Amino acid sequence: MENLALGFIEISGVVAALDALDIMTKSANVSFVTWERKLGGRLVTIVVEGQVAAVNAAVENAVKGAIKKPNAYLVIAAPHSETRRIVEISASRLKKDEQKSEVVEAPSAKTTAKKSSVSK
Repeated sequence: MENLALGFIEISGVVAALDALDIMTKSANVSFVTWERKLGGRLVTIVVEGQVAAVNAAVENAVKGAIKKPNAYLVIAAPHSETRRIVEISASRLKKDEQKSEVVEAPSAKTTAKKSSVSK
């Protein structure tokens, strides 16, 4: 895991962030790690992971090709364990949110039928 790099792109808007992510994952062998949405989704940070050269290429391509200019971008080769820990905390929150959305509540065992009276 120490050979892997992290790539970050901070961009305005969810649609622009998804566009940047699509460009990154299609243009190089990188994996989506997590994303952070702030200010109601007006500011979004996308994080990808892969080999250093792939992450560099992915971030550069997204910076050049995204529908909006990123506010900031960064590639960290061999990130420190504390940096990786922060990213993992973000990713774990994303996984918890996914698990919550997969849980479907079963209907109540007791269903009550209402009788309607129709007067003529």
